[in-house]
Amino acid sequence: MSEFVVNKTYAEINARIKAGEAVVVTAEEMIDIVEKDGPVEAARKVDVVTTGTFSTMCSSGAFFNFGQTIPTIKAQKVWVNKVQAYAGLAAIDFYLGATEPAEDDPLNKVYPGEFRYGGGHIIEDLVAGKKVFLEAKAYPTDCYANRKCKREMTLADFPHALLCNPRNGYQNYNCAVNLSDKTVYTYMGTLKPKCRNANYCSAGQLSPLLNDPLYRTIGLGTRIFLGGGIGYVTWHGSQHNPAAPRGKNGVPLRPAGTMMVQGDLKQMSADWLRGVSIQGYGCSLAVGLGVPIPILNEEMARFTGVSDAEIFTQVVDYGHDYTNGIARTYGEVSYAQLKSGTIEVAGKKVPTAPLSSYVKAVEIAELLKKRILEGSFLLAEPVASFPTVDFSFDK
Repeated sequence: MSEFVVNKTYAEINARIKAGEAVVVTAEEMIDIVEKDGPVEAARKVDVVTTGTFSTMCSSGAFFNFGQTIPTIKAQKVWVNKVQAYAGLAAIDFYLGATEPAEDDPLNKVYPGEFRYGGGHIIEDLVAGKKVFLEAKAYPTDCYANRKCKREMTLADFPHALLCNPRNGYQNYNCAVNLSDKTVYTYMGTLKPKCRNANYCSAGQLSPLLNDPLYRTIGLGTRIFLGGGIGYVTWHGSQHNPAAPRGKNGVPLRPAGTMMVQGDLKQMSADWLRGVSIQGYGCSLAVGLGVPIPILNEEMARFTGVSDAEIFTQVVDYGHDYTNGIARTYGEVSYAQLKSGTIEVAGKKVPTAPLSSYVKAVEIAELLKKRILEGSFLLAEPVASFPTVDFSFDK
């Protein structure tokens, strides 16, 4: 017999979606429902909670097949708009990483180490319908005699294009400050010396994995909103760390779980895949990601009722500690405090700034809600679960 008062299945929820009877709310809306009615009644009322996040996700990229040439070719090296891709796959397949910079970036010629164009920008250009220039070089074999290929291509010209991101949607992340005497340029943005600013990067109460902290419903095969199209979770992402310390309701206090995701790039939009250039760091890709959370029972209602005031992260020094592998913290702050615009670090008031767009996260959650209510987006039950940890709710 189940320990839960409310018990639903994916099949039952999908049947309600098909019949136009499902109750779908965003994670933002779920907070008030759980607070007012409690998790049991909330679980009875609500079938699906939608989440969303839009932020730079460096561990992103895409697999492409550029179509055979005559005579045939087995590409050894591939460039797209002078950005080198990885061609050690087979014949005409390659992987383009979001953080790979253009070899002839004019900004880099003036300011060494600075790049304004890279793999993430190419992905945005392609989904925006722009042409790119592909160049491939090869060594000849009996079955692949061609030595080179040059062609202009649009996304439609590629027989296969798959967005495949090894690590997206980090479950919580550091609040970055800089306690050194000089400005530092990081993937967390520009950090002024002597703790004069603090940057953070999460949608907090709307973030997917913060609404399923113990990975009860997000796993291999989960159907998601990805880059404006439909994608899937294809395993836990690299650096997945379920053993990170956790607070109330199992919400991690440090960077913890991650997702590997993929989807058909040809379904996606430049509204939700944007090339990024970060001063002093390089290029990347901002990704729009949304995950529907089925409210199978009151436990899932309780998880999805989490608010920014209940989600905490650590203040970390990127001027010295982070680069030297030191895990020291300079305080614990909630996302409500971070979003207020000011936090206190070592007795000093410090202005905060987000690197993720909460406005876009809300829009993604609303779009996903709309698609589910229309019946065009059904839930997919995972075929395997992420590695997780035991957690006592007495904490």
